[in-house]
Amino acid sequence: MTNLEQYYNKFNEDKRLNSRHGIMEYTVTMKYVHKYLDQLAAETGKAKADISILDIGAATGGYSIPLWEEGYDVTAVELVKHNLGRLKAKCSGVKAYQGNALKLKRFEDNTFDLTLLFGPMYHLKTRDEQLRALLEAKRVTKQGGYILVAYVMNEYAFLTYGIKEGHILENLADGKLDESFHVRPAEDDLYMFMRTEDIESLNKEAALERIQIISPDGPANHMRREVNALTEEQFQQFINYQLSVCERADLLGASAHTVDILRK
Repeated sequence: MTNLEQYYNKFNEDKRLNSRHGIMEYTVTMKYVHKYLDQLAAETGKAKADISILDIGAATGGYSIPLWEEGYDVTAVELVKHNLGRLKAKCSGVKAYQGNALKLKRFEDNTFDLTLLFGPMYHLKTRDEQLRALLEAKRVTKQGGYILVAYVMNEYAFLTYGIKEGHILENLADGKLDESFHVRPAEDDLYMFMRTEDIESLNKEAALERIQIISPDGPANHMRREVNALTEEQFQQFINYQLSVCERADLLGASAHTVDILRK
């Protein structure tokens, strides 16, 4: 069993998505998932049941199940058996398989209208692996289809673990931070942290066109204690704020996550 599988066998993904920072991330992300599903429907004239979605790294179905419930044709791929079992237990309508984002051999070229790559890029720690995953997502997506890719951002990691939790000196000493304060994961670390220029470089090499890039959660992950202390009404206004500013280029790099929206 890999370190990643051991981690997710214990990690409560449903609890994360139901946290306030998770709710914000989901709410903003789904706004853009729907935006491009609507765009596909307008361009192709397809009904929901005829629009095919692939969710790569689907975890326990946080996105794939709601989209299936809305009437879309949804296929999910998940590496971790524990997560896949929970997804299948919650929903029999999603076509769910165990698989690896680096080799989607089950699927032919040009199969899906919209592809979600929301989990794998967090954990693929070399540029070669990240590029392979992006190219596989491109391969299985139809010409003119959309690919939405999520990343964890570098400054979030540095500010949270280096500064807030006080590990900056040891991280510099052990090489987990380079001279530009870019986080460099060790062999046994689980996460890869990106800057906007890293993402742009991958897109260029994969020959994928960016439509737009957004921040689904902004500062919410940085300030969990403060966000959890908000009243429901205050929290709703915080979500409204993030919906309003999520496309702002000046805020992207400092957010916890980004979602890059690409077209084949």
